[in-house]
Amino acid sequence: MLGFRRKFRVETERMTLRLPIHGDWGAWSGLRADSAAFLTPWEPAWADDHLSRRAFTNRVYWAARAQSQGTALPLLMVRRDDAQLLGAITLDNIRRGPSQAGTMGYWIGQPFARNGYMREAILALVHHAFTQLDLSRVEAACLPENAASRGVLEKTGFKYESVAQSYLQIAGRWRNHVLYAQLRSDRRGRTTVG
Repeated sequence: MLGFRRKFRVETERMTLRLPIHGDWGAWSGLRADSAAFLTPWEPAWADDHLSRRAFTNRVYWAARAQSQGTALPLLMVRRDDAQLLGAITLDNIRRGPSQAGTMGYWIGQPFARNGYMREAILALVHHAFTQLDLSRVEAACLPENAASRGVLEKTGFKYESVAQSYLQIAGRWRNHVLYAQLRSDRRGRTTVG
């Protein structure tokens, strides 16, 4: 069964979005370490062992379990032409029943930012969420001053909804976040004249 989970893929024009495997640790920890100054202003504080092999091993097991149980899709973004790890995108907190929703988070390594990779990954994952997972809503949140994140969400069809007070701890402080969502059948802003 583990082999089946490892084969899960979402293909984009230039990338394969896939679950992490143990062999990804070196590339993942290297990219995260090299991009630390670029990433840490926007993320929860890293644990002391964040980049360790053991922490990554736990991440690999969690990713396989979450995908198998249908609670999350934690995917690495790998460029197909050279197998370069670019970042990661996760559809987490997948809720079934009346809500049919999930929450998306993402990061990209500094050398690969502003090349359209995240836009491509978001479009593919949202399409997968709506067409394959039958979700009705995909949510995302970011810091209000994160212009790059807000821009990519808006360019991929997400709409601003509200501000969540003290949403996440970022750099050890509770921070407000702006909330965005994309709906499978989005009628926000449309009116019918009858």
